[in-house]
Amino acid sequence: MKEIILLKLGEIVLKGLNRKNFEDQLLRCVRRRLAKIGQFQVKAAQSTIYVDPQQDDIDMDEAADCVSKIFGVAAYARACVAEKDLEQMKAAAGEYLADTLEGCRTFKVESKRSDKKFPYTSPEISAEIGGYLLEQFPHLTVDVHEPDVTVTVEVRDFGAYIRAGLERGAGGIPVGTGGKACVLISGGIDSPVAAYMMAKRGLDLMAVHFASPPYTSERAEEKVAELLHRVAQYSGRLKMYTVPFTKIQEQIREKCKEDYFTIIMRRFMMEIAERLAVEKGAQALITGESLGQVASQTIGAIACTDAACTMPVFRPLLGMDKEEIIEISRRINTFEVSIQPYEDCCTVFTPKHPRTRPELSKVLLEQSKIDSAPLIEEAVRNVAVREIF
Repeated sequence: MKEIILLKLGEIVLKGLNRKNFEDQLLRCVRRRLAKIGQFQVKAAQSTIYVDPQQDDIDMDEAADCVSKIFGVAAYARACVAEKDLEQMKAAAGEYLADTLEGCRTFKVESKRSDKKFPYTSPEISAEIGGYLLEQFPHLTVDVHEPDVTVTVEVRDFGAYIRAGLERGAGGIPVGTGGKACVLISGGIDSPVAAYMMAKRGLDLMAVHFASPPYTSERAEEKVAELLHRVAQYSGRLKMYTVPFTKIQEQIREKCKEDYFTIIMRRFMMEIAERLAVEKGAQALITGESLGQVASQTIGAIACTDAACTMPVFRPLLGMDKEEIIEISRRINTFEVSIQPYEDCCTVFTPKHPRTRPELSKVLLEQSKIDSAPLIEEAVRNVAVREIF
């Protein structure tokens, strides 16, 4: 029996004259992400994307899991394909849904007839297939209000599709429709969530990580790569740029007042990330800051760090509390990696009493004690790049 996956569009259908651009990008994303699993025919019609396997040995469980993480897909379902013949549709429904129907007590049938040439109306289709299923599974009863399972029959241009319910998709809009942005990624809980949330709004991602050996270990860098790998299950492949940051942090420690360490460090990070973003065609920076969560995330501190760059800085977690962020990190499977005890450079030389209300003029005075330009040039020149997918 032929099985396919149906992808339902959400926000894309509201895009008016730009809708086709969004649909075309989503089709490209689906094809690219499924290519590692096998050969599929992917086409769109009537606000639905049809994912049709072209090989008999394709793992449909893996394919369904893959499409569930593609932004732009509001919902998805595995379905069997039948000829547009009522008797064949009945037989297909009984065979394809046998395991599902054996495990429940109540059901209903909903039908959608997009092909108006089909000689039965939607209510007639539901009645015929519902009656057949009652004969085949006598333990079932019909409950049109709160059934254990809803059998859906869609009669469309290409055939009749029979399924049991829809699964929730990743939502959002397709990656690449919103431009490109650079996420400053650490090994903590917040920044991977921020990356995920902005990819959901259509941003193609690149990532910048700051490493400070020997104060940070290779395990810390591998932890970040694993976090990005899990984000990439949603965002698609991206590149990770690892910046050597030891000399800069040592200069800050040697020449600046301790309570300014964190602010100055973050200003260097923003300037370097912006340099790399411009080189790679990104138009914005992304950080995982949540207002008031730590000393470097007060209004004053954020203003001082933003003054180090000129491009927009997106902070999708700004109004969220920690529990909300953790909930998302668990859902996208980054939480357990984030809490591994491998520290990143943000914890190096942390001041005992950091400035929570810094004044930019005083921050600039402290930072002027460092000859910044050659340090930044050296850091950018020695960036290491790896592909994450």
